[in-house]
Amino acid sequence: MEAEFDYLFKLLMIGDSGVGKSSLLLSFTAGTFDELSPTIGVDFKVKYATVGGKKLKLAIWDTAGQERFRTLTSSYYRGAQGVVFVYDVTRRETFTNLQEVWYKEFEQYSTNPDSIRMLVGNKVDKESQRTVTKKEAIEFARDYGCLFIECSAKTHVNVQQCFDELVQKIVDTPSLLAEGSKGMKKNMLNQKPPEPDAATACC
Repeated sequence: MEAEFDYLFKLLMIGDSGVGKSSLLLSFTAGTFDELSPTIGVDFKVKYATVGGKKLKLAIWDTAGQERFRTLTSSYYRGAQGVVFVYDVTRRETFTNLQEVWYKEFEQYSTNPDSIRMLVGNKVDKESQRTVTKKEAIEFARDYGCLFIECSAKTHVNVQQCFDELVQKIVDTPSLLAEGSKGMKKNMLNQKPPEPDAATACC
């Protein structure tokens, strides 16, 4: 039976393919790690949490990073109270693309001016292969108004803290808390990720 909840929040995870979005989500929702194949279109998971006595239901959308799925995922920005921008600290282009691709897309499609943004540097377990410094990421977060954390889906370092900080900020924002009331968002979970075309499906 579905757990009772007071608020329903929509979170969106975006970034290049292979940065570990799905692994971060699995680490957070199930406490496990797996080398996952690329997401096709949009995946979706639910996590229950309690913050300040409020029972929350988190609907977390995991979007594909490949260019061919871009048109498939644009509508999923709509109504999101939290957006997680993920890059791989060992692949500099994934950090560069947040500014050149993903943040521009967020500004184009987001319908919520108060949505909370979180910048996440994943794969800190590969510290010796790092190509993006923490200082650079902190500057990016400051320039774009994001929260910031580095973590590892593989070792689970800071994964819980990442989502805890994001959700706490949402709860602390009156307009977002109002949106999250169960009555206002009761139909959100009825959204289903569209099926990818056979032509674009991963082989």
